[in-house]
Amino acid sequence: MTRPIVLLHGWGLSSAVWAPLQAQLDPQLTVLAPDLPGHGNAAPAGDTLESWAEALLKHIPDDSMLVGWSLGAQLGMHLAVHAHQKIARLVLIAASPRFVQADNWPAALPQATLEEFRSHFELDPAATQRRFVALQSLGDAARKNVAAKLGEALTPADTTHLPALATGLRLLAETDQRALARSITQPVRLLHGSEDKLMPVAAAEWLADTLPLGRMSVLEHTGHAPFVSRPTECATLIESFAREVFR
Repeated sequence: MTRPIVLLHGWGLSSAVWAPLQAQLDPQLTVLAPDLPGHGNAAPAGDTLESWAEALLKHIPDDSMLVGWSLGAQLGMHLAVHAHQKIARLVLIAASPRFVQADNWPAALPQATLEEFRSHFELDPAATQRRFVALQSLGDAARKNVAAKLGEALTPADTTHLPALATGLRLLAETDQRALARSITQPVRLLHGSEDKLMPVAAAEWLADTLPLGRMSVLEHTGHAPFVSRPTECATLIESFAREVFR
């Protein structure tokens, strides 16, 4: 099992959020965890999903298994189609092709909720990040621990990071990859918390039904960050998917 594993985190966090999962993965694996553009220690990279994906390419070896969480999952879906030689398999955690509701897409956040987040972020970015962390841990049986771990991995809302953080919120509000899903031909494993209050399970169920080679596992009593609250189980699922033989 020599295929590299690349971990892409979600909005407002940093690659440090993967520490609980990385501690449970086989140490013989090659695991890379780059920061998203403008997050953690990474430089900014424009203001589109395409420019962020392009910036991440240098961190992704050919024939990788990409593990994307939340916004990282949206980037993973884009890369699976547009950088096909890089992505052999895809694991999508707490994923949705569209984060906000539409007339034909109820399995998402209400448009007004995300717009409120964006408005509050302009006034008090640090408080908005804390609120976002609270939302991600809601419904999880290990809620306090999840909130603490996510809080430790936040990208600081300082002048260096603010532009990219604001761009990331806009990307969450505007990105719609439903039309892209059928073009993702790699094997895909979806992991989703049963109690995810940020992204309804129905969004991942739609992906599992729409992706040509999509399969889904629901982790009971977990919220938006199942790899934090149940890292051992998530590591087992990811490693078994990496070892699986597809014909």
